[in-house]
Amino acid sequence: MTIQNLNLYKTPENFRGKPKFIVQLWWVVQKSLFRTSPQVLYGWRRFLLRCFGAQIGKKVIIRPTAQITYPWKIIIGDYSWIGDDVVLYSLGKIEIGSNTVISQRSYLCTGTHDYTKIDFPIYAKKITIKNQCWLATDVFVAPGKTIKEGCIVGARSSVFNDLEEFSIYAGTPAKLIRKRKVE
Repeated sequence: MTIQNLNLYKTPENFRGKPKFIVQLWWVVQKSLFRTSPQVLYGWRRFLLRCFGAQIGKKVIIRPTAQITYPWKIIIGDYSWIGDDVVLYSLGKIEIGSNTVISQRSYLCTGTHDYTKIDFPIYAKKITIKNQCWLATDVFVAPGKTIKEGCIVGARSSVFNDLEEFSIYAGTPAKLIRKRKVE
């Protein structure tokens, strides 16, 4: 019985959102000019991302070890922070609000495969993280999820459902711990 035949797999047309040449150019720029830049050159990294179509707000801090698959599918609001070794696996759109922190080693994953089909087709779903959120160290966010305003997600948690505003979640899967005090 054959349930998966990768020989039948085909990447959907225009899935990347840009020609292969631009994708490869970004990956070279990311490995050279972006990743090797001194930590304090946040403006330089914002500039490079904007050159490739990312919408980056004012004073956004992005560490040089962050990995962005397709910058043209990224929106980050003002004053947000993207930590060391964060992966923005942007096969689909990722929208991060203002004053939001994505801490080190977190992984925002917009892409997955339909395992119920023999050709294992790939697809993407947008991730939205609203304003004033904090994803602590090593948080995984699954495709298509929304984390509403003012949420905190505890270290090493996995987000497989949408999260409600002004709440604290932790665990795998992330579960509500309590509401966040709003002043």
